[in-house]
Amino acid sequence: MPNTTISAEGLVAVIDHFGAQLTSLKKDGNEYLWQADPRWWAKHAPILFPIVGSLRDGKAMSSQGPITLGRHGLARDYEHAVVEHTDSKVVFELVDSEATRAAYPYAFKLNMTYELTGPASLTQTFRVENTGDVVLPFSVGGHPAFNVPAPGTEHERFSDYELAFTRRWTCDTPVIAPGGLNTYSTVKRIVDDADTMALTHEFFDEDSVMLTDVPDGTLTLRSRVSGHGVKIDFADFRYIGIWSALGDAQFVALEPWTGFSTLDTEDDVFEHKCDITLLDPGAVDERSFTVTLL
Repeated sequence: MPNTTISAEGLVAVIDHFGAQLTSLKKDGNEYLWQADPRWWAKHAPILFPIVGSLRDGKAMSSQGPITLGRHGLARDYEHAVVEHTDSKVVFELVDSEATRAAYPYAFKLNMTYELTGPASLTQTFRVENTGDVVLPFSVGGHPAFNVPAPGTEHERFSDYELAFTRRWTCDTPVIAPGGLNTYSTVKRIVDDADTMALTHEFFDEDSVMLTDVPDGTLTLRSRVSGHGVKIDFADFRYIGIWSALGDAQFVALEPWTGFSTLDTEDDVFEHKCDITLLDPGAVDERSFTVTLL
């Protein structure tokens, strides 16, 4: 599949047209993005639409009929057209088709923009337009995974890294229930009046961890030794998932989300999902997050 490259001031991003997925993010030749080693996870940074996470048994009912979607939706499974390209910016587009409507019976236009917005910053923008004549229910999310240790710090260990917040806070996270659903019947307190959270491989034994209402919509993944890593600013997204593959995978995914998997207490009506976005006909929903390399 073809790729598109954008670059500025030593910062280079490469995006695969299939799935409009970021596949490389380098600063001065140093690769920060996970390179899809299939021993752990054969993706880099898929985009999530029109769901984040899982539906119960992969199915739901909507006002327009049945929905059948695998984990994280369908946008990552199609080639996206390039509709704008400059040295430092590219805009992709995916529109509904007979194939998408068989799984998700709605008309939509999804534009994914990647733009280099600073000497070490990449901004990713989701623009969803309801091109139909009924309300469009959906969620969006990013899923970029970053090398840990960061480039240039290969002598460091995974356990040298931490998540840092702009201030002290407390956060409880739901637990992943059978079938990939979320449950609040059991919660885990993962941040307790603190502004940092240590990382270990065991932290991901129960799959991803979801943070809600992170202070200032800013999260930093950094080494306590060198300070290198990445910062992600995602004020347009209420949630962020944090994930790494089981074992000793050398990456951490930082995933801004507008919604999440079906709760075990929810019914299977798509429009009833917690924090689902309901977009009127002709309306547009636009959200961005920015990754800064440290």
